[in-house]
Amino acid sequence: MNFDLEERTAKFGEDVIVFLRTIPRDEITRPLISQLIRSATSVGANYCEANEAASKKDFRNKVCISRKEAHESKHWLRMVAKAVPKSAKRARELWKEAHELTLIFASITKKCSPS
Repeated sequence: MNFDLEERTAKFGEDVIVFLRTIPRDEITRPLISQLIRSATSVGANYCEANEAASKKDFRNKVCISRKEAHESKHWLRMVAKAVPKSAKRARELWKEAHELTLIFASITKKCSPS
């Protein structure tokens, strides 16, 4: 199986979009949805930028941003699960993927760190 991190991060963003379409809009969920959509879709966008980086330093910086966005997505998924209990199961599944992405990006940045 070919491991394509660009595809995996894009799928994560798409899955979050589909998930958020199921969340009812109200004064609590509206800002949570807004925050989550930004962080979840930013994971892949920054990783795409990393792959076009002009230098190792630029690559590492963009991967660090992807890691931070994946980590932030975990927070917003937790908040959505609390705000809309019926969505908790799917939110937990997406949280696990965000967590795995966070670990992958942490590993990449560790390998890119100056010795």
